[in-house]
Amino acid sequence: MKIILLGAPGSGKGTLAKKISRDFDIPQISTGDLFRAIVKEDSPLAHKVKYIMSSGGLVPDEMTVELVKDRLSKSDCKKGFILDGFPRTVAQAEALETISKIDTVILVELANEIIIERLSSRRTCPNCSEIYSTEDNPEEVCKKCNTPLIQRDDDKPETIKHRLEVYETNTSPLINFYSDRLFKVSSAGSPDETYRPVKTFLEKLEAKN
Repeated sequence: MKIILLGAPGSGKGTLAKKISRDFDIPQISTGDLFRAIVKEDSPLAHKVKYIMSSGGLVPDEMTVELVKDRLSKSDCKKGFILDGFPRTVAQAEALETISKIDTVILVELANEIIIERLSSRRTCPNCSEIYSTEDNPEEVCKKCNTPLIQRDDDKPETIKHRLEVYETNTSPLINFYSDRLFKVSSAGSPDETYRPVKTFLEKLEAKN
């Protein structure tokens, strides 16, 4: 199955993607992770992407499309994939249609005030990329590799608000673009409560194909 997860930053797409990936044996492809890997390099592209991401903006479409196209060509995507964070604009969606046919788009819905609260408390391990909440991990040390956690620039309140504005302007029109294959789910509850109806829906979709 070829799946897109659509929703505002901080709505829980990443957590949902991990569960889908585990149960349906398809890779989760996060453009955010792909770009963060580039940022670690010392190159003009890396510096440009770092500036855009730290300010909460969107990386140019042509740059993002080429990155995703290359990733989808890998052997682990033959059975399908989960796109998390792409497409973010209608132009990207139109470009994706020329690369691969998407089976379904899962729209993860959550109120902005909850998103801001969740992201502001999020901490990331700079070593292994594991993500925690300050509520669950008040010591702010990675439980996997014992590395001190950091707050990413794009998880700071002022940047979050800008990211949500960018999402509303550029990404929400995708809801109309994918209206013929859209499945909506609320992430206001626990991760398991969010995933339960999604898993049922995907199992039925898989049975049809």
